[in-house]
Amino acid sequence: MPYRWNQTSETEQELRLWPHNSLPPRGAMIVILSVFLFGLIPLLAMLGSVILWGLLPFLLLTVLGLWLAIQTNYRARSAFEVLTLNGSQAKLVHHTPGQGDQEWSCNRYWARPQMHLKGGPVPHYVTLIGDGREVEIGAFLSEDERITLYDDLVEKLRNPAAQ
Repeated sequence: MPYRWNQTSETEQELRLWPHNSLPPRGAMIVILSVFLFGLIPLLAMLGSVILWGLLPFLLLTVLGLWLAIQTNYRARSAFEVLTLNGSQAKLVHHTPGQGDQEWSCNRYWARPQMHLKGGPVPHYVTLIGDGREVEIGAFLSEDERITLYDDLVEKLRNPAAQ
């Protein structure tokens, strides 16, 4: 589950959410190396020919494009959210790379989670409502994870002693 509850003190809990990482850096290296090696197979027939120098840049551009795409994806997946709940306050910080932090806070008593089964950007869209605003939480999680997150939020916000 790409989120975790931490008890930071006796009266404070912290929820950290992050996008799922299905391709670790080692796997990305293997994919890029495999594409390069399999791309070399057809070029072996062209060894000693001028055509090799015409085809080699296309292979290198393919490998470079793949590497850039994977790096861009890693940067986008470095987004995370932190929900801090203490005795009287609920505070959500959403960090997006290159855009800075977005913060929301309200009195914990008035904060309530809401699930939008349809009509949101994703199915089972989870939001927090309080202080006259509605903010999303966990939009990058899978559908099952958002359902579980909603249940956890309902329990934690209604029962401050729940751990």
